[in-house]
Amino acid sequence: MNPPKLYYIALGSNDGNRMQLLQQAIAKIYAEIGEVDAISKVYETPAWGFQGDLFLNACIAVSSRFAAEEVLQKLFVIETDLGRIRTTTERYSSRKIDLDIILVQDEIINSSSLKVPHPEMQNRKFVLFPLVDIAGKEIHPILKTSASIIKERLEDDSSIEVYPENLTSPSKKYSFINYNYIAVEGNIGAGKTSLSTMMSQDFNAKLILERFKDNPFLPKFYEDQNRYAFPLEMSFLADRYQQLSDDLAQYDLFTDFVVSDYDVFKSLIFAKITLQEDEYALYDKLFRIIYKELVKPDLYIYLYQNTDRLLENIKSRGRDYEQNIQPDYLIEINKSYLSFIKSQANIKVKIIDISELDFVNNRKDYLQILAKIEETITLA
Repeated sequence: MNPPKLYYIALGSNDGNRMQLLQQAIAKIYAEIGEVDAISKVYETPAWGFQGDLFLNACIAVSSRFAAEEVLQKLFVIETDLGRIRTTTERYSSRKIDLDIILVQDEIINSSSLKVPHPEMQNRKFVLFPLVDIAGKEIHPILKTSASIIKERLEDDSSIEVYPENLTSPSKKYSFINYNYIAVEGNIGAGKTSLSTMMSQDFNAKLILERFKDNPFLPKFYEDQNRYAFPLEMSFLADRYQQLSDDLAQYDLFTDFVVSDYDVFKSLIFAKITLQEDEYALYDKLFRIIYKELVKPDLYIYLYQNTDRLLENIKSRGRDYEQNIQPDYLIEINKSYLSFIKSQANIKVKIIDISELDFVNNRKDYLQILAKIEETITLA
């Protein structure tokens, strides 16, 4: 999963309750597009290119995983939701809300629907003043000059005044960042790696991902389970133990907490399903010895998805060796996880049903999951 990109978005309004519209736009951008990292002062300026009421203008920095074209389309929807009416002949006119992508880090985009950097940003005081508030050192990737220097060279002599009110950020500080170690678990294809990665990116967490891709027994296991179950489970256990021992023992001064896309107890859950009775008895003895030595998560998140959704996810991600996984196998895994969760009295656990959610492609679903995690901590 690609890390978020930093978007600088200009906001303007001269029709209706201007401050309220700007604030509503920011709230919708947060809910639909990404984290609002910075907000400029608000500036009042005359209408540009036509006779009309004074505009209020601002600029925000937004971290988003969506591609620029997707962000543009989402901004169009937000404008429509807030009452902007577009016409095929519209050029300059009063509008309830105007949202423009000004910069996307150092990217240059030149498509039929989007041009970045905004081709007129260097000529417009109402864009550059708020932009410099939050991104004065950002370099224009075509002009090779910082926003601050471009502002100093402006020839725009129109009036501009700082508005006495400020906009507020809808971004929330979540209390789970005070934990040291969070484990995200789930069935095959539940989305645990995606959620762990997103949380690590958004909350400055050290990320631990299971190294299943490097296991040579995994493709063989799906071809002949009876033959390769024991070596597969033993190799997973050894690798998980080594990885968690190493990563959890290293305190990172530059991250706030650790988030992993698995907990080592999954080794026992899968082993109980795949191993013969005598093999499992031996495995269980070895596991109990190892398990005592490992740091346990402060918070254990279990992502539940129904079997149909799991099968869809497995098919769409296209790993050849997973394509013959049967529904009964997934059902048994889920039952084993829930049995383990019920037995844990000393670990804080949150089960989240994501069967109807798409938190990778829908930010509202992602925020809903974060709210559920926060709710667990608040009610504890």
